[in-house]
Amino acid sequence: MLVEGAILDRDGPRPASVRIRAGRVVEVGQRGTLRAHPDEHKVRGIVTPAPVNSHTHLGDAVSVREPPAGPVEDLVAAPHGYKFRVLATATRAAKVKAIRAALHRMEVDGTEAVVDFREEGLEGVRLLRHAARGSPLRVLILGRPLRRPIDPGEVRALLAEADGIGLSSARDESATSLRNVSRACRAQGKRFALHASEAVREEPDSFLDPKPDLLVHLAKATPDDLERVAEARVSVAVCPRSNALFARQPNLAGMERAGVALLLGTDNAMFHAPSLWRELEFAYVATRLKGRPVSAGYLARAALVEPYRWLGIPEAASVAVGSPVHPIVLQLPPDDPEYQVVTRTTEHLILRPARPRAPGIPP
Repeated sequence: MLVEGAILDRDGPRPASVRIRAGRVVEVGQRGTLRAHPDEHKVRGIVTPAPVNSHTHLGDAVSVREPPAGPVEDLVAAPHGYKFRVLATATRAAKVKAIRAALHRMEVDGTEAVVDFREEGLEGVRLLRHAARGSPLRVLILGRPLRRPIDPGEVRALLAEADGIGLSSARDESATSLRNVSRACRAQGKRFALHASEAVREEPDSFLDPKPDLLVHLAKATPDDLERVAEARVSVAVCPRSNALFARQPNLAGMERAGVALLLGTDNAMFHAPSLWRELEFAYVATRLKGRPVSAGYLARAALVEPYRWLGIPEAASVAVGSPVHPIVLQLPPDDPEYQVVTRTTEHLILRPARPRAPGIPP
């Protein structure tokens, strides 16, 4: 396949010609400089790294009805919130089927990897690992301990099979428990993530002192809080559609001004389809409703570039010969690629040649 148009990757947008063979970039040149081979398919479009969905709760896909009215705590708070009642009553087979459907939806959308907060303790981790078997997506599982206070033994058991630990909120745990979980994750080279300032503002020290690798939401963070997060160099995953469902929005323009390393996720699969393209468009448009616009470039990097930095493989965010991640081709006008990708991508515009699981993404 020869793509005439543009590249959008960690080096920004630029005109280019890209030759792709067996799902890999084999040649890159200035736009119009590569000649199509006989019988080679030629298309016009934008070539990007495959996106990463940096925050999901895929187990929730077992329920896709409209959620009942009420505050967010009544819906998602453990152990008696709506989602936990649904998870407790759903069969294992039903959860596996729902997770596989969500993974397939992301595969169709060209997604390369997903970072999932998996509830239900060790069994929840094992269930997701089983459901993801055979999927071309790399699924990073952040398990959540069931016992409270947090039991170090349960954390060790989770880390033996999960890719890290993901907790609901700093204010739900003691400072000692947070530090202990953080140390346990670092000792094994695994990830530690926290929801933070989602429904109410939390003091930055409460979620920064445990030294998390990832914070989620920060919908109620102040501009000063965002400066603190940026200074601490902690990545932040935002989920604007999920937040908007409960009448809140992250200050994306403030995050951009502060220099926060932004990632993008689709959050609870019971509330929204796990489509990063829908998330990108909503995020871009929603910031204009409040007169705090964010740039298309900042959002594009949140889906296509920053996640690979967080994964420890920044070279995967390049459209280049030898990149460890396969690219996708978006059949969009190549002018102003950042705006095109963020506001106009839909699954039927995506070309992604068949390929095996991409190597190089840490387990």
